[in-house]
Amino acid sequence: MTSTVVITGAGSGIGRAISRELAALGWRVMVTDIDSEAAETTRAALPVRDGIEHEAHPLDVTDATEANALATHISARWGLDAWVNNAGVSKMRPFVDISEAEYQFTMDINLRGVFLCGQAAARVMLEQGTGGTIINTASMAGKQGRVPYLTDYVASKFGVVGLTQAMAFELAPHNITVNAVCPGYVQTPMQERELAWEAELRGTTPDAVEALWIADTPLNRLQQPEDVADAVGFLLSSKARFITGEALSVNGGAYMD
Repeated sequence: MTSTVVITGAGSGIGRAISRELAALGWRVMVTDIDSEAAETTRAALPVRDGIEHEAHPLDVTDATEANALATHISARWGLDAWVNNAGVSKMRPFVDISEAEYQFTMDINLRGVFLCGQAAARVMLEQGTGGTIINTASMAGKQGRVPYLTDYVASKFGVVGLTQAMAFELAPHNITVNAVCPGYVQTPMQERELAWEAELRGTTPDAVEALWIADTPLNRLQQPEDVADAVGFLLSSKARFITGEALSVNGGAYMD
């Protein structure tokens, strides 16, 4: 029987790589993104195994009504086996220059979105009574504050790690596991923006900042989205059936705990 997974923020970057990996592993993938065209672009490029049909759905992760409606729809149609909370945003500014509106936007997407979508997924999994798996994308910035110009982002990702543990504890009796992945310096469109922002703030060049990031990574390269996708594939496999409440570092050694 084919398992079905919903992935948020799957229109590009890590979410797109996770979608490809899970489709290749035989999952039926529900690609979601606030950008419906980007979601459809991801879906259209997914590998198809055994005639499994993937779908693309628009989703604003900060809208509880949308999240609950999608989870209910997927559950009724296919059954919901897993949900990956991947949508996220960042904006680099010195701590004292971050506006209240910017702080709120970051927290809304990165933490509130995980909370609301996690609730939506858990509700239908509880109703189904068949267990399930929820994966949250955190960050190595969710384990350390030694990250320049991303104070609001750090706060949101620390929140995701704590939320993951609390969800895992409460949902464990229902055979629902909840884990997080904590990427490092991942080569995505978001990273390209961050390179430019940090270069400007440091008064240097994006290439120089990239060299700093590589030097900060013991495996001596920038991370690829596929590195994160592989970890998600493992956490959604039967080999991870007794792992819950973990925040798995997938960062080439840039942060070790």
